[in-house]
Amino acid sequence: MSQRSGRHRGVPAIRAENLTKHFGAIRAVEDLDLTVETGEVFGYLGPNGAGKTTTIRLLMDFLRPTSGSATVLGGVPSDPAVRARIGFLPADLAVDPRYTARDLLDFYGRLRQFRTRTGHDPAWVDSLLQRFDLDPGRRFGELSTGNRRKLGIIQAFAHRPELLILDEPTSGLDPLLQAEFARLIREMTADGATVFLSSHVLPEVEELAGRVAILRRGKLVTVSEVAELRAQARARIEIRLAEPAPPGAFDGVPGVVEARYEDSVIHLVVEGSMDQVIKCAATLTVLRLVTHEADLEEVFLSYYAGDGGGA
Repeated sequence: MSQRSGRHRGVPAIRAENLTKHFGAIRAVEDLDLTVETGEVFGYLGPNGAGKTTTIRLLMDFLRPTSGSATVLGGVPSDPAVRARIGFLPADLAVDPRYTARDLLDFYGRLRQFRTRTGHDPAWVDSLLQRFDLDPGRRFGELSTGNRRKLGIIQAFAHRPELLILDEPTSGLDPLLQAEFARLIREMTADGATVFLSSHVLPEVEELAGRVAILRRGKLVTVSEVAELRAQARARIEIRLAEPAPPGAFDGVPGVVEARYEDSVIHLVVEGSMDQVIKCAATLTVLRLVTHEADLEEVFLSYYAGDGGGA
């Protein structure tokens, strides 16, 4: 175990208790209770307007809560010493367009050195610039959307922070750089870092996060392990037979919520145990059976279907 991963053992990286933020009549975040453990990658999901960015601004002390409280790395977000241990990537990085990428990285390095007496490791920063193929001499105003995102990622990781709070980190990156970002996340967590990842890219969250929270209209509707969420989803099965499918073969079979018969192919939607479905299929001459594993996107969308709050 790295020295960093044991530094605050037992203390959650993030804890919110009844965290609430109102903007007049708008309830952006309401009674949020959330714990992010040290060393985990935690996905924070919700559509635009759900309250994700407001939550992040509260955790960074850019906003003060209407009520409730939050602790970060065992301290309060307003403490500069705590914030110096965080790598933060906002959804929109606002920088003077005259600054070069190197200007910005050097500025943050000096600022963090003032707060923590340890600034950036130049070799580490240069390796990040190389990994993300970013020219440090380019002015911010000349950078494309994707290159601005690269710079945002590099500045967040430059001081090897204990906690990374990332808001839509791969927006604008091509698939190769998204894969590089995923590798970087794994390297950081292997060294004991914690990652709070707010994203619309559900396959990315599914690949990286062990647990996720889903926010709906400012309220938390679930906090679960990704595997548990997948288990809630309905599986889709395609059964190819050697002969025409007998009509109604799966009608009334426990767990089958939908069955379609097309010549020698049966399409099933199954909820829960597959036991009775497999036993029923065993009575037929099956040439091929294909299952389509439920993904996080299907579960996520189920929390936003209709007026209910659950899947």
